[in-house]
Amino acid sequence: MCPTPEELGARNRRLAHEGVSAAEKLLVERYGLSDAGEGFELLKAASQQSNVKLHTLADAVLRVPAPDHGAEVWFPGRRRYSPPRLPGLMLEPGSCGSQGAVLKAALHRVLSITQTPMGNVQLRDGSRLHLARHTGLNRYFTDFFAFVEGPTTLCAQAAAERRQVTVRDVARADVFDEASRYAILQTGSRAAHSVPLTTGRGTVVGMVSSHHKRPLTGFSTAQLQALQQTGTDVGRWLSWHWNTVVLDALERLHATATRPPH
Repeated sequence: MCPTPEELGARNRRLAHEGVSAAEKLLVERYGLSDAGEGFELLKAASQQSNVKLHTLADAVLRVPAPDHGAEVWFPGRRRYSPPRLPGLMLEPGSCGSQGAVLKAALHRVLSITQTPMGNVQLRDGSRLHLARHTGLNRYFTDFFAFVEGPTTLCAQAAAERRQVTVRDVARADVFDEASRYAILQTGSRAAHSVPLTTGRGTVVGMVSSHHKRPLTGFSTAQLQALQQTGTDVGRWLSWHWNTVVLDALERLHATATRPPH
């Protein structure tokens, strides 16, 4: 049975709140805050000052080992690096440090290679894939795939197998459950291709998927190689972003939380 738009909205609000709520509680315990509201203000301020999404920062608070008790600095001796090059992406000057700009350019690159106007980018958010960017897809699709947890989707299969996967005909592919199949077909997609975004160690940190109005016969070797290179380049950049920009945001949060009161 396919969920209604109202059911999807309620699910997405619940899942979006879960991570932030857990991070608020952890911050209350770690820094002796008065309540969860104070934890939220800490998260919000560091998020805005660092240009890092609130849910990304909350996920980092939960995943990154805590600072040493009483330490002034969360990550002492951390080395800093310049962002890796993204030679295949069309980025405006000065935007190489912006995750939003990189994801937009990555999606444009993949859709240019696969020759379709429909596609999306998902980022790893704990054990889930979280929709971060999309174009050409309707509201039901983006609400349905706002969070992907189970294995019954193309993107989840490609992430689990750490390789590109093509679904030549969505209507006949075994990978989907019926709710996922419906969500894809109703947006006008009849075929899809997913490209993992991988770090230098092969860890999947996200996915880029293209959607096609007609069943696919496949892609050429040159297309697959270009897609693979894009996935590797963007994955390494996302790893840099996490280990630089996101950790900077955590450091700023820690400094604010441990600052002596006036």
